[in-house]
Amino acid sequence: MTPGAFAVVATTREVLDAPGLGTHLLAPWELRRLAAIRVPARADDVLAARLLLRLCAARATGRPPAATGLAQRCPDCGRSGHGRPHLPAHPGLGVSVSHADGLVAAAAAPGPVGVDVEPAARRPGPLPVLRRVLPGPDLHEALAAPDPGLALLRAWVRAEARFKAGRPPPEDVLLKEWTDHRRAAVVAVATAAEAGAEAEAGAGAGAATVGPVLLPPSALLGGPAPAGGP
Repeated sequence: MTPGAFAVVATTREVLDAPGLGTHLLAPWELRRLAAIRVPARADDVLAARLLLRLCAARATGRPPAATGLAQRCPDCGRSGHGRPHLPAHPGLGVSVSHADGLVAAAAAPGPVGVDVEPAARRPGPLPVLRRVLPGPDLHEALAAPDPGLALLRAWVRAEARFKAGRPPPEDVLLKEWTDHRRAAVVAVATAAEAGAEAEAGAGAGAATVGPVLLPPSALLGGPAPAGGP
């Protein structure tokens, strides 16, 4: 059982190639949604994301992946099977998941949490959409950057992570964003400030990171951690 907030980023293939993981861990409603996806690569991404989310929930709760009791509920329509994932048996624990073009990310934290991952080569747009999604200061700063496309992508994943965490007030949220060069991914995690402080304390005295702890995929998938970091 891991205290505090943490996140994991992996490729879809890293997850699907891990031993012991497969569709047998999914709930019937998840299997129905998976079967409705007609693009094989997207179906693989969704499956890998659901499996990684279960592993994060298992690490956070101390329960086996098949017994985490993951559910989804839409706050708008009140129906289950879509919307933000949650753990009914652990109402104080937040979980989040993201997938995009062969990449998956998942996170868990005490309280609200949101995670987003995008390929580092992706460039969000068009500008009218960005104006609706990104905070004005973030948009203006990104457009003035030496590489506006990359800056806009970083602003995009931060905005998505905040949205998934429930858009808490800026003073109540910690945002952590980084580039996973090994997997050519840009990732952001948003957590409640209290959860980030717990994670920093759990990392030990003098920890250099603030916010969620970034775990290597091997911490959840097994196998040796690759040289050079996560």
